[in-house]
Formats: sequence, C-alpha cells, structure tokens
Amino acid sequence: MYDAALLDLYGTLVNIRTDESDPALWRALAAIYAERGAVWTAAELQTAYRLEVRRLEAESAATCPEIGIDRVFFALYRQKGVAADDETVAKTAWRFRQLSTKHIRLYAGAPELLAALQKRGRVILLSNAQRLFTVPELKMLDLWDRFDAVFLSSDYGCKKPDPAFFRVPLDAFGLDPKRCLMIGNDPFADAAGARAVGMDALCIRSATSPREAERTAYDLHHMDLRRVRRMLCGR
Repeated sequence: MYDAALLDLYGTLVNIRTDESDPALWRALAAIYAERGAVWTAAELQTAYRLEVRRLEAESAATCPEIGIDRVFFALYRQKGVAADDETVAKTAWRFRQLSTKHIRLYAGAPELLAALQKRGRVILLSNAQRLFTVPELKMLDLWDRFDAVFLSSDYGCKKPDPAFFRVPLDAFGLDPKRCLMIGNDPFADAAGARAVGMDALCIRSATSPREAERTAYDLHHMDLRRVRRMLCGR
C-alpha cells in the first residue's frame, strides 16, 4: 500500500526507561567533569544543565524546538573555563546516557517487522532523539543498518509533531505523503503530526506512550509488533 514506512524509535521499536533525576547520575557526571578540570558539585551541575537546556530551547524559533544536547555539554565545560573538544563532549554525553538509562531492549518482533517492511518499500527512522545518544544505541541494538535513512530531531532543530520535521524525509526522497505510513506510540507527536502533513498513521500504545492520551486514541491498545507485521505485510 505504501511507498515508505516511517517509524518512531523509543516506545515503538525500543522499550527504554531513563531517569535523569537520579542523584547518583549527577554525582558521577560531576566526577567526570572534575577529571577534565571543570569542577561542579552534583547539585550545581544538575541545575546548570537544566538551565542551559531551557535557555537554548527559548532561543529557538521552531514550533516544536529540539536542541542538540552537545551544545549543553559544551556549555557546562565552557562555564568552568574548560575548552572541550568534540570527542570529549561525545564521550561525556554518552556516559550521561549510560548512567541515566535503567532499561533498554528491543520490543519483541521489531527486527522481523523491519525486515518485512523493507520488502515492500523504504523504511525510514524518524525519531525525536539526540544523535549522541541514539546512534550508539542503534548500533548496540543491531538496528543501525535496518533503515534506508535515519532522521533524528537533534540534527534539524525541531521535533515531532512539527510539520517541518515530517517534511524532511518526504523532501529527501521526493515522497508523496499520501503513500507514506507513520508508525509510532504517541497519538500527538506521531499520529497527529503525520496526519497534519497528509500521511496515514498507525499508533500503538506502549509503556512510554503519553499518560494523558485516551485509550481510544490508539489503533492498537497494547504493544504487539508481530500483529503490526501481520496487519501491514500479511505474515
């Protein structure tokens, strides 16, 4: 039916739970910064991080702004007079992600769904995500080579449901939105955003779906990627 399937990542293909409020995370991160000459207490670092995120988001002109998290980690070094390079920031960001992640695994049936969809058209990842976090996780979960293209919101300064982000893959491949399907777990960001640009959408309720969304907002009321594969590919 479709020339391309666009898929969300977290909460759709990947079951993930993170906790960025964990005091142990900020103590460990403060130690990492101190090793490189940027001395913060854990509480100071946590506050400075949140303030920098808010500042950068406030500067954006996007309807649904998305910042590059690397800018935050750079700023936290700079505020202590340390000139960090790209490699240092990438390592710091990845350690932050590792420390804040409590659980991560593929949902059952994810690889089989992607393989079946690839036989029928393009398979594109369209995710509200940070490149410094998500590329290592895609490789770790053996997903990196399973897409024809990967579009991450941190690269474009905007995120779903902003129509501008949905148009990025459409424009990149010259796709007709009427012949594209968005598969996600968020009825607002994924489903409503896709439909706003003329795409069909399949919305699956999962553990990380918005709590405020009514059950009737979902095409599937529980996570079942094997059923999704049968619905879309017949097997």
